[in-house]
Amino acid sequence: MLVVAGLSLKNLRPRVWDPASQFYLPKLRAIMVSYADFYQLPSMRRAAMKVGIREWLSVPDSVQVYLDNGAFYFLGRKGPDHFGGYEEFVASTGANWWPIPQDYIPTPHMDARAQRACFRKTMDVNRSYQADGFVPVVHVGRQLKNYLSAVTECDALVAKERIAIGGIVPNLLRAPKAIPYSDIIAGLKSARAAFRTQDVHIFGVGGTSTLHLAGVLGFNSADSAGWRNRAARGIIQLPGSGDRVVAELGSWRGRRPSEDEWLRLKHCPCPACDGFGVAKLVATGIEGFERRAAHNLFVLLEEAEWIDKELAAGTYAKNYEDRLDNSIYLRHVKTALEINGEATRI
Repeated sequence: MLVVAGLSLKNLRPRVWDPASQFYLPKLRAIMVSYADFYQLPSMRRAAMKVGIREWLSVPDSVQVYLDNGAFYFLGRKGPDHFGGYEEFVASTGANWWPIPQDYIPTPHMDARAQRACFRKTMDVNRSYQADGFVPVVHVGRQLKNYLSAVTECDALVAKERIAIGGIVPNLLRAPKAIPYSDIIAGLKSARAAFRTQDVHIFGVGGTSTLHLAGVLGFNSADSAGWRNRAARGIIQLPGSGDRVVAELGSWRGRRPSEDEWLRLKHCPCPACDGFGVAKLVATGIEGFERRAAHNLFVLLEEAEWIDKELAAGTYAKNYEDRLDNSIYLRHVKTALEINGEATRI
């Protein structure tokens, strides 16, 4: 499973994709940049269009560049249609992967009529962008069955090599009226089954625990901005175990590392910790943020590698409970395995 690291143009540090950076992560194979960021920063947009995203960011050939359409940002904007600018940006910048210019993301609290409207508008855009590599988007939620029917009934969309699944974040974060986890998992499984031959990307699933769900359900790639967002809140990730607060920043609260976990951090081989110990992780300001972010992404990449190896060896169902010790997602991973028909340990 490919982990796609979401970036922010407002602060590109740490440059984890850049071999010249002290925080370079050789196992990173894909990054994601948002068109919404470029839209808000015209000078950067012009520069990227002039030379291409890869050259502008110094991205090596070993790293793919994914483009996010910035759907959440544009949903709340009134003004000129951005579709033309998005098309021009895609044509000029040489990204490896790009979705349709806009999808209309339903939130769980919307009534049925509003959710159907989001479905219809998103499908209209999907059908309008059947060519030129644009990736169709469908949404997890109460309209998922309609999405699957609509896409599979359209020959041009079925012929696409890539599909993206969105709308999962509000449900995973338990927004008001979010659908049950069991329904999320069953929906994701049905989407994976409907698109057996496509490369399926899932938006916004990138914590160490939720990554297990994506892997077990068979998705090809998942993007994450959480490695940065957690770092900004003073949070680091531990393999399998999840989030721990190491720096008190603002009002954010959470579980502190245990003595054993502090010891593990002291011996962490990531470029943010190796040779520095934990002193730099707990620092405030940009230095602490950079190190926490690089550490978090390193852990995410290592977790994805562990998941892939265990699944390939057929040993995942035997070992995942030890790996996901204390995770709130443990029972949901178990549900996903049961849906797959795999035995789990008692």
